Amino acid sequence: MQEKYSKMESDLLQPIRKISLAGKIWIGFLIIACLCGLYAYYLQESRSKYETIALRDYTMWGVYISTFVFYVALSLVGALMSAILKLINFEWYRPLARIAQIISVSAIIMAGLCIDSAMGRPDRLYYLLLHGRLQSPIVWDVIVVVTYIAASCLLLFIPMLPEMAICRDRLTEKPAWMRWMYNKLSFGWKGAPEQWKIVKRSVHILAVMVVPLGVSIHTVTAWLFATTLRPEWDSTNFGPYFVSGAFLLGCAAMIVAVYMIRKFYHYEKYLTVKHFDRMGKMLVLLGLCYTYFNVNEYLVPSYKMSGLHANHLLDLFVGESAAMYWMVAVFGFIIPGTLPMFKAMRKPLPLTIIATTVVIAAWFKRYLIVIPGLSHTFLPIQDVPESWTHYTPSLIEMTIVGATFAALLLIVTLFSRLFPIISIWEVAEGEGVNLSRINKHIKSKMV
Repeated sequence: MQEKYSKMESDLLQPIRKISLAGKIWIGFLIIACLCGLYAYYLQESRSKYETIALRDYTMWGVYISTFVFYVALSLVGALMSAILKLINFEWYRPLARIAQIISVSAIIMAGLCIDSAMGRPDRLYYLLLHGRLQSPIVWDVIVVVTYIAASCLLLFIPMLPEMAICRDRLTEKPAWMRWMYNKLSFGWKGAPEQWKIVKRSVHILAVMVVPLGVSIHTVTAWLFATTLRPEWDSTNFGPYFVSGAFLLGCAAMIVAVYMIRKFYHYEKYLTVKHFDRMGKMLVLLGLCYTYFNVNEYLVPSYKMSGLHANHLLDLFVGESAAMYWMVAVFGFIIPGTLPMFKAMRKPLPLTIIATTVVIAAWFKRYLIVIPGLSHTFLPIQDVPESWTHYTPSLIEMTIVGATFAALLLIVTLFSRLFPIISIWEVAEGEGVNLSRINKHIKSKMV
């Protein structure tokens, strides 16, 4: 058993020990993409908004807000994979939990950056905090987002305490600043029974907290739309509709991330075919749930086709947005709700291809929720500029949005190069290794 644990520890620390040339090129590419986004943001803030972005009086919420909704949805992956599966004692969550949690934390940070880009004036955030009114759903959103970030960071960090001690004691060849970091972040971990007890109890409490917080953040984000006097968002279905879509996106993103980490870090032994099989089954369940809420969202209004709502629905079904709408319907919930029913489609590669289409469709889905409806006016109006009635994101907007995706990938990549991306002690415990054996690998060392 001791030999098995030593091999596991060595395997899971390997990406931290050595970064290949391809890994360095990947990190360099992501940094350049982030710098391009920073330059685009500088241009946006230093020049006239009329020249740099495509937002106008009709479509005042553009690609920044749709991407914000996408990131908020993606952040639910932490609650799904590291909290819900843990609480219902699905043991296969163990190698997935940390991957899900770092994606969750990164996504919610990127959501905040999208809001900052959409505000046009970053100082407005200060005034929102200073003079925000509790009657406003925007203030509710800020409160749940901040609380969710705090809980997610704690749920990510606390289970890492034993591994900080392992890194401190095992990675002695790393630079002095890394050894100093591991030493400080281990908080003097010695593996005493009391310490294990506190860590496990804290993780359990946080897992219980994160689930309602995750549901709250998506529900409140849905309310930002549903409480606005726009016919296309006039729906009591929006809360569960957003939550079900977020669970589906989180599961799909997790499949893609697990496939990439498994392939590039050679973790086939820990991220097995069984994990893909079970995530495929989960994708089917979530795809069917999301289909149900989509039918509720569109079938009843389309049966009535009343007033201004009809303009929006006709635009989606047969109008300018129809190609995007039907693409999203096919790849966003029909395919994930059907194809993974077949065992052959739950193998790693086919399932990852399906999940990738779901992730892409999910981004376009948020685009359809936010933007097309804003192009329709409340009242008849004449002689408005042509640019008001159509919205196509500018190059600067897309560069900033692309940079947020690069930043998310950069955070996940750097995290995996500094810390074990798979929890060593949780996987070892799942394999039947006694925690006291893990303690023997950790030298007693006070901060």
